[in-house]
Amino acid sequence: MSMSQPDASRPSEASTGEDRATPDDLLHARTGTEVSPEDLVLAAGRDVTPQNLEWARRKLADEGPAALEKLLP
Repeated sequence: MSMSQPDASRPSEASTGEDRATPDDLLHARTGTEVSPEDLVLAAGRDVTPQNLEWARRKLADEGPAALEKLLP
């Protein structure tokens, strides 16, 4: 009795959709561009409002672009 190997060209059901891991190069927050207050607000999961934009401006002034990296994995 032979055991068949799964076809490597077809993804298995377990590795499709939401179960797939995000490649490491997509997990890094910095893209080499400036971080805007809008970027910081959205990364924090907040709505873009004048109050949240002001919060983000203060945070960026205090922490610089690292403020975004602290919010994202």
